[in-house]
Amino acid sequence: MIPDVSSSPLPRLSRAAMARIVAHDIPDGSCVNLGIGMPTLVSDQLPSDREIILHSENGILGVGPVIREGATDPDLINASKEPIRLLTGASISDHAVSFAMMRGGHIDITVLGAFQVSARGDLANWSTGEADAIPAVGGAMDLVAGAARVFVMMEHTTRDGKPKIVGHCSYPLTGIGVVDRIYTDLAVIDVTRDGLVVGAMVEGVPFADLQARTGAPLTLAPSYRTLPPTSGEAA
Repeated sequence: MIPDVSSSPLPRLSRAAMARIVAHDIPDGSCVNLGIGMPTLVSDQLPSDREIILHSENGILGVGPVIREGATDPDLINASKEPIRLLTGASISDHAVSFAMMRGGHIDITVLGAFQVSARGDLANWSTGEADAIPAVGGAMDLVAGAARVFVMMEHTTRDGKPKIVGHCSYPLTGIGVVDRIYTDLAVIDVTRDGLVVGAMVEGVPFADLQARTGAPLTLAPSYRTLPPTSGEAA
């Protein structure tokens, strides 16, 4: 039985800090899809010296930053239905073309949220499987099947302290063995053939505490880096 450690406070990353780390891990020249929820924050953190083309499954290629204030166009939204600007050279297509991009291997990286990720990279992000749950698979299955790399961005645990990184997913799967890297408010973890490898960890978080909040074995990379915390709230 996995202990509930939610009452033990740890330093952690804010969502903006998580988005910044993800953004800086995206190579120059990449075509990237940002999924609904937390991943859309990445659009605000992209390095200015890189050309990164953002794709939204509703049919936009060349998604710009989210508009936080001022005039907006209700027809220009991202996956989270937030108003966005178009970058110079952007294009708009119907869903058929957009999904053809996703299914046809034209997306270099997709960044998605998750309910659970397993030790072997299985992804569950569209339903909790509960009777009153509202299924919302969207284009996630197409994305994980067609994108070259899949990044997951999520909180390390649920609100009640249960691990979201688990040995085996208990929720309906979106894809099997599809996740390449997991970004949480406590660590950056690579999914490898040898298991889950922690490449970065928030400064001040003991490895034992990170492991206690994870439902699968972790290995600390010899060259792991530390990340400055941006919050002292419980994680």
